[in-house]
Amino acid sequence: MCGIVGVISKTPVNQMIYDALLLLQHRGQDAAGIVTMQGTKCFMHKARGMVRDVFRTRNMRGLPGTVGLGQVRYPTAGNAYNEEEAQPFYVNAPFGIVLVHNGNLTNAHSLKQELFDVDRRHINTESDTEVLINVLAHELEMAARNLPLTTDEIFKAVGAVHKRIKGSYAVVALIAGYGLLAFRDPYGIRPLCFGEVMTPDGPDVMVASESVALEGTGRKLIRDVAPGEAIFVDLAGKIHTQQCAENPTLNPCMFEFVYLARPDSVMDGVSVYQARLNMGETLAQRLISTMPPNEIDVVIPIPESSRPSAMQLAQKIGKPYREGFVKNRYVGRTFIMPGQGVRKKSVRQKLNAIAVEFKGRNVLLVDDSIVRGTTSKEIVQMARDAGARKVYMASAAPPVRFPNVYGIDMPTSEELIAHNRSIEEIRQFIGADALIYQDVAAMKKVVGALNPTLNGFEASCFDGYYVTGDVTAADFDAIATQRKSQGGDEEENADRSRLALQSATTERG
Repeated sequence: MCGIVGVISKTPVNQMIYDALLLLQHRGQDAAGIVTMQGTKCFMHKARGMVRDVFRTRNMRGLPGTVGLGQVRYPTAGNAYNEEEAQPFYVNAPFGIVLVHNGNLTNAHSLKQELFDVDRRHINTESDTEVLINVLAHELEMAARNLPLTTDEIFKAVGAVHKRIKGSYAVVALIAGYGLLAFRDPYGIRPLCFGEVMTPDGPDVMVASESVALEGTGRKLIRDVAPGEAIFVDLAGKIHTQQCAENPTLNPCMFEFVYLARPDSVMDGVSVYQARLNMGETLAQRLISTMPPNEIDVVIPIPESSRPSAMQLAQKIGKPYREGFVKNRYVGRTFIMPGQGVRKKSVRQKLNAIAVEFKGRNVLLVDDSIVRGTTSKEIVQMARDAGARKVYMASAAPPVRFPNVYGIDMPTSEELIAHNRSIEEIRQFIGADALIYQDVAAMKKVVGALNPTLNGFEASCFDGYYVTGDVTAADFDAIATQRKSQGGDEEENADRSRLALQSATTERG
């Protein structure tokens, strides 16, 4: 999971891209990168770390130009500790292409060999983004061979890319001297939208992972990029669009609505905030059918993304909603101290309980999801230590039983608390007096009702159904092997596997 942005403007874009990346920081905090173009010359700066740490004044001065793109990275393929795998990626032929990517290619390994044997292109990292940019470069070369590079040739190349690569991908690329290209996989798994603002000198166009990046930088959302669609913005700011895939269907990632996206974003016509309110409503119905609400004294969310669901649930069952945990927003990530055996940062360093909200009460804790279960276990114990009489736990998402192969760093099956375990076994593990999970079908129904044009959802981590139809047991084995070979800070791997993006210094949502 990453955040990506691209801009074509009449004025310097370095600050615009920086501001947009800050708004997308929740999508990745391991690395950040920006490329700008002046004429046909590229200027790049990328490094591990958060946006505000990677880009200093001297770095920003070294990024001139009115065209550019950027990315914040949360690695799901390749090596999280290799600075060479930070995006953007660059190839010098044909034309000169720079690319950022959000998602995960499920056939990257076979493509890498194909690129070497057939396309005569060398891949130097384990990143699937390097594979993707080389496939795009090859197809652009084939489409435009002995011809001027027009939008028709660009769209033809994207169509060929769709036929070769599998998995999930939202892509923004710059073609030196031509313009900005963005496209989305034929299933629409990873989000991508675009918008513009009219200036005295002409249109200023931005493409980004979430609508909040557009609105927060003064642009008006036009619409989402359709699954399989390509958007090309020429240097004059004119937008060209074309459907480049056969039989595209819209199946956005459900985990975006559960956890990943900011609540103030709108994705594929669905308000993330409203989706979470709706999940809270169905969770309340699930709770009422499981236990008497009069056994609950207070509903307390586990910050941040569970708040809308917890509020709606509390309203539905007629119980008070209270903030029982305070988050320390200044607990840094351990990667800023490379090579040191940094002690694991306890949940208690990131959250602190307000004892008055727990003492002598039966509390219902609401979280957005339960992945490994280790954090939930510690939070339940924190509530007991704060004086709670009984501690119930509710998850706004269904049990996470299966790995994700489409760009979320979901643990392998063995690491998932719900994999091959009953609800009762999970309850015993986390130490709660009762455990209530969201229902998969109900969740899909209430979120899907917000946009009837959706074909469905990519919800494989909940239901085990992989929409691309090409995921095999070998893919899961490859994920497990990759995680074991990552190396680096062991504690950082543990922290990452809970998807605890908000443990960084930025506030989520």
